[in-house]
Amino acid sequence: MAEFQDHFSGHASEYARYRPRYPEELFAWLAAQTPAQDLAWDVGTGSGQAALSLARHFARVIATDAAEAQLRNAAPHERVVYMTMPAERATFADKSIDLVAIAQAIHWFAFERFYREVRRVLKPGGVIAAWTYGENSVAPEVDAVVQRYYTETVGAYWPPERELVEARYQTIPFPFDEIQAPPLRMREHWRFEDMLGYLGTWSATKRYAQAHGEDPIEQVREPLRRAWGTEEVRVVEWEFYVRAGRV
Repeated sequence: MAEFQDHFSGHASEYARYRPRYPEELFAWLAAQTPAQDLAWDVGTGSGQAALSLARHFARVIATDAAEAQLRNAAPHERVVYMTMPAERATFADKSIDLVAIAQAIHWFAFERFYREVRRVLKPGGVIAAWTYGENSVAPEVDAVVQRYYTETVGAYWPPERELVEARYQTIPFPFDEIQAPPLRMREHWRFEDMLGYLGTWSATKRYAQAHGEDPIEQVREPLRRAWGTEEVRVVEWEFYVRAGRV
């Protein structure tokens, strides 16, 4: 992996508004795996979605991101401290952290250097957990429109790291004693505008717009509206994948 590439700061407020929430069961399960619940490190926190959920289970959460613009859109919490910091160069003391959590971000990291930091900062028996989610599902007619947009409209503009997400994180190096996570799914109740906003946060959408000087969302708006139909709110689901382990 190369040095930090910022695909999201230019639309950090959209990212905070339209990205789906992670299943709450995940965070309770993670807390149950750790030797204590004193300190969690949320790496690549973005706008802090995972940090807020971790704060329900850990006394303190340090949420870091290399992109300061993302952190400006993070919601404050009394047990969460936000810091601008690259994943591969942490400033924490040795053996000080119970959980290292990486939500939809580890595919951007330089694995070897990041894992060196993980081994250094985790307490004995401490846990690392990285998770991701794939394409969403609403109904066949909606899914077909989104799939065409994903593969045909913006398909050529996905960064190469996207392949790691498509492989459900099964191809990332993960040199830890693995823990099997329970089966989980993400679920949201969205309006049409929420779905359109979510597609607008994709890195491929932004890279297409930069290359062509036009927003590709306009190509999908009407086909998606027709497929969405007359229902104001629809259930949107994502499959969810976790790699967790101990040093």
